[in-house]
Amino acid sequence: MGKWKYHTPDGITDILPNECAQKREIETKLRNLFSLNGYLEIETPTLEFYDVYAAGDGFAPQEGMFKFFDQQGRILSLRYDGTIPAARIASTVLKDTKPPIRLSYIGNMFRYNETGGGKQKEFTQAGIELMSNKTPQADAQVIATAIESAILLGITDLQVSLGEVEFFKGLMEEWDIDTEAAILLPKLIDGKEMVALEELCEQLNLSDNAKKVLLNMASSYGTYDLIDEMRQLVCNKRSLKALDNLYEVLKILQEDNLLKYVSLDLGMLQSLNYYTGIIFKGFTYGIGFPLLSGGRYDKVVSEFGRSLSSTGFSLGINFVMTALRRQKKEPVQYGPQLLVGYDINARAKAFTYVKEKRQAQIKTELDCMNFNAQELLEFAREKGIQHVVFIDSKGEIQKLI
Repeated sequence: MGKWKYHTPDGITDILPNECAQKREIETKLRNLFSLNGYLEIETPTLEFYDVYAAGDGFAPQEGMFKFFDQQGRILSLRYDGTIPAARIASTVLKDTKPPIRLSYIGNMFRYNETGGGKQKEFTQAGIELMSNKTPQADAQVIATAIESAILLGITDLQVSLGEVEFFKGLMEEWDIDTEAAILLPKLIDGKEMVALEELCEQLNLSDNAKKVLLNMASSYGTYDLIDEMRQLVCNKRSLKALDNLYEVLKILQEDNLLKYVSLDLGMLQSLNYYTGIIFKGFTYGIGFPLLSGGRYDKVVSEFGRSLSSTGFSLGINFVMTALRRQKKEPVQYGPQLLVGYDINARAKAFTYVKEKRQAQIKTELDCMNFNAQELLEFAREKGIQHVVFIDSKGEIQKLI
């Protein structure tokens, strides 16, 4: 009994003062950016009914959720992500709100088997959801906000990969690929497993042109050049329409001077039952997992009873902190800027002095240990406090450093 009282569960960590201050600063910057872009913040419950996440085809994997029962025996889940609760809100509380609906959130998520950022089971995400008509303008706006978010937080060498799941789905229709192969193909393409992909193409008796399309999807990157190449290789309307959408999104991002951060990766094919159009992920050097991800998910809101096209992204705040640390962008010291000590006879003077400094937005710590001037100075050096003042028995202010 009691042997675990000094520990936290696996995947759950304490955030110590300096990191916590950095995290709050990141959250403040993101909250302000989202607000400036017209997104209204919501705060959804930490606890949801399991049915919220089980809607549709099961948009969240049940094996990845923390589940338990309430007193009535109903299944509850800790918050798995921010998008699905936002879809619930848009279809219920905000059902009479005219689109576009712009929502944002910052909150802790809980997942088993989380792969990125040290396999954290509790982590903080920030994100936006733009619920409106299905347009390249909406897609581009969300991608632009994602890029601006990372840049604002100090991420350098940002690379955002864009894909289009409709392009792949159009190919499956054109070539009449059966269900089993249609499940395996995206896994091989997304994993860049070229040899296995070629073997499957042979088994399916695909044409040389079809093989070229699939191999290009798994290996080629670019922008307008890749779109032009793929247009010559496909003929179905669904895939061509997806390429047209990508082209328009790239054009908008170029006009916004953001194209330098973007490249196309048509082999990015995760969560085909969830996403319905553009998908994207943002990477930087120093970490091997995405900082941010998002895309179009037109089916989610409709599962709650309202037909509303939607696109959005989420950013892992803990992941950003990891990236900044590995890029040698250590957080500054967020503790007190000024330490004030005093002689017992100058207590009233010290109180007045400290209040004046705090009103001037100077982070000021008032001694509570009855340190003399020398002890105060030594304590300040240990804590890294830059300025130290001692008020003597006559009320004279001595600036020690």
